[in-house]
Amino acid sequence: MEEPTQHTLFGEVCEIEGQPAHAWNQAAAKRALDELFSLTAHYKNSKAYHELLQFIARFRMYSPFNAMLVHIQMPGARFVAPPHRWLYRYGRQIKPGARPLVILQPMRPGMFVFDVSDTEGDGPLPPEVEKPCEVRHGWVGDRLEKTIANGKRDGIAIHTARLGSQQGGSICTARPQGKTMIFRKTLVPLRYELELDEAASRASRYASLARELAHLYCGHLGTPNERWWPDRRGLCHQIREFEAESVAYLVCARCGIDNPSEWYLAGYVGEHEQVPQISLECITRASGLIEAMGRDKLKPREPAKH
Repeated sequence: MEEPTQHTLFGEVCEIEGQPAHAWNQAAAKRALDELFSLTAHYKNSKAYHELLQFIARFRMYSPFNAMLVHIQMPGARFVAPPHRWLYRYGRQIKPGARPLVILQPMRPGMFVFDVSDTEGDGPLPPEVEKPCEVRHGWVGDRLEKTIANGKRDGIAIHTARLGSQQGGSICTARPQGKTMIFRKTLVPLRYELELDEAASRASRYASLARELAHLYCGHLGTPNERWWPDRRGLCHQIREFEAESVAYLVCARCGIDNPSEWYLAGYVGEHEQVPQISLECITRASGLIEAMGRDKLKPREPAKH
């Protein structure tokens, strides 16, 4: 019997043929929005990738995925909005010949937006337009509790425990199987168990929670339904950690919370010229979902169609 081929990165096995991660990566050419590494090869450079994350972190008014799309089209953008918002809210018009940028809308066609540099008018611009990079002091607020509550939607039991000083959290598949939980009057199978350090501050617990949920929603633990998030089991440790730290950085930075993921990424940039073969689509989509979990009252998942 022929041994499965192993794909390596920096001497480490990244994925193994026959594993879900390999099949998912092989199908990348079929996904219109995850050809980013082939279409935007400059993001493979560690410095350029770090600058992309910092840009997404500053564009808090749009989802991480849409902020990434803006950066791909116009890296120097300061603040973008559709024409009607520029006109009615800010009293500004789009300059003749201005280049539109395309972002996505849920369940709708794409939307055209324009950067402030492509507008003109006498209307005074509010601070969030003139200074979109203004540093804010973060506040966890009720994000932690809302995220924990919304975790039940996917069968995630989240609790605190005494963990070591070097571990802020952990997530694993629930054992034994067969237990259930209630989310919005809907019975959900218990699928995952997530622990947070009870001795950590609320901000630290939220950062750890974002990082552990990133492992789940980037597909590192598989998926109960590939319509919810992908099955990417079989990735090497380096890629899993890099993706999770990227998501945690985005989620925390966009609400102004200092977190260790920023140090991790800065250290990586200093030691490596290239980033691992990560999925930018998974990172941005996972970031957007975790943000929504801390902000919205999410609905139960649609049941799988047979």
